[in-house]
Amino acid sequence: MGSKSTKSTFMGWQFVLLPSAIIVLFSFYPMIQSLILSFQSGKGNVTSFIGLNNYARLFSDPMFKQALFNTLLYLVVQVPIMLFLGLVIAYFLNMPKLRFKGFYRTAIFLPCVTSLVSYAVLFKSIFAVDGILNKMLMSIHLIDGPIAWLMDPVWARVVIIAAITWRWTGYNMIFYLSAMQNIDPSVYEAASIDGASKTRQFFSITVPMLKPIILFTAIISTNGTLQLFDEVVNITNGGPGNATMTISQYIYNLSFVYTPNFGYAATVSYAIVIMVAVLAFFQLKVGGEKK
Repeated sequence: MGSKSTKSTFMGWQFVLLPSAIIVLFSFYPMIQSLILSFQSGKGNVTSFIGLNNYARLFSDPMFKQALFNTLLYLVVQVPIMLFLGLVIAYFLNMPKLRFKGFYRTAIFLPCVTSLVSYAVLFKSIFAVDGILNKMLMSIHLIDGPIAWLMDPVWARVVIIAAITWRWTGYNMIFYLSAMQNIDPSVYEAASIDGASKTRQFFSITVPMLKPIILFTAIISTNGTLQLFDEVVNITNGGPGNATMTISQYIYNLSFVYTPNFGYAATVSYAIVIMVAVLAFFQLKVGGEKK
């Protein structure tokens, strides 16, 4: 009996050993190395230990402050809008009498699987000076002349927020829709008998019962927004004048665009790690279950 148990344990370790080694090699080892690198200066294999100088530099770096401001702006504005839209859309798509549910669900989720490059090109063409949006607004006399959406700091940020919302709202909607389908319909029937309106049912029944899912999507959306890179690079390339540049793009620029400084780039990357950890902690404290 003992030998059989030992054999089963040994076989189990055989299955676990290779994936564990891959995780350590490609995840934990790079994280440790990047942490060590954040205390160094230089490029390539030629580095020197400088202690906390890189971390002190963060507080006086105007480029980092600009990238931090832009990233937090996207986080504060875009994430709540995206989560609320996903929740409302999921609520309507969960209505029993709604026809063509499959079509609507597919259409709303489709942006999530759309090629990043193709949808970036689409947004750049829509919001170009001679793009379809300016033509449409001028045709209905809402504006007198074309707006340079991507050349104005404020409007460029609005375009980035619109692009992220368009792409990821359907992703969060799927989580909410799956959770709503597990709510007992009798709860809504009882609320209707008591005279609760659809709006009251949404805020008093649906939202509280989806609290764990809302918390989960808030955390992953926060994590994704703090690491925002693709949309900014492909639509505005951080412009105009770094008005839309994010922290992730700044890390890329420090490593491959400016004079390479991998040590400081690693330091900025750990700033993202710290922000993700702190915000996730507060979200869990605010939205988690009370003990």
